[in-house]
Amino acid sequence: MFIHKHPYPPFLPENCEKLIVGTLPPPRFYNGRLKKGDVDFCYGSIDGLLWKILNEIFNLQLEFETTERAIQQRKEFLTAQKIGVCDIVASCEREKIDASDLGMQNIQLRDMFFYLNQAPKVHTLLLTGGNSKNGPEYHLRNQLKRHQQKLKVLDTGSPKIHSFEFEKRNIKVVSLIAPSGSANRAIGSNALYKLKKQQNPKYTTFDFRVEQYSKFF
Repeated sequence: MFIHKHPYPPFLPENCEKLIVGTLPPPRFYNGRLKKGDVDFCYGSIDGLLWKILNEIFNLQLEFETTERAIQQRKEFLTAQKIGVCDIVASCEREKIDASDLGMQNIQLRDMFFYLNQAPKVHTLLLTGGNSKNGPEYHLRNQLKRHQQKLKVLDTGSPKIHSFEFEKRNIKVVSLIAPSGSANRAIGSNALYKLKKQQNPKYTTFDFRVEQYSKFF
């Protein structure tokens, strides 16, 4: 059994107002065996799409290399935009060494309530995935339940939007389409995506993510 730990502590810039919440980066980030083009920071996988999406939305001209400059570019952007990163999974065990959420076992979670106390101005959680088993929304719901809390539905569209109350704060929760290639199947079945693809055959799943993410970042 492989022990997979999160290699990065939460990144909480002073006065951050939004938190990106996922699960775990691929195991190679914990092992320190990065691929060419990986950035040694949250969501730094060259195979992932989060930073490519944000690069497109904000015209950041980010480097996609394993360099200190690439790390600093991302930290400076997050700090300027008052966005933090606090993935909800601290560690898990895996039989197969891969990055799938479904493959996680004996999961240890970070206490999101603790980190919300550490970041008192946060009003929005941007989840990089929905309520499928072991996804960030799935774990958040379970953690809320243990605190006698639950998500209140605000919008059942795409993305789904919920909220919950914490320390007299109303926290909005947006469940974005995951920034991974495996989520392309879900996008392909989305009615809005199908319509836009029909109108413009060059329209891609990446375009769909850029449009969705730009509304909340």
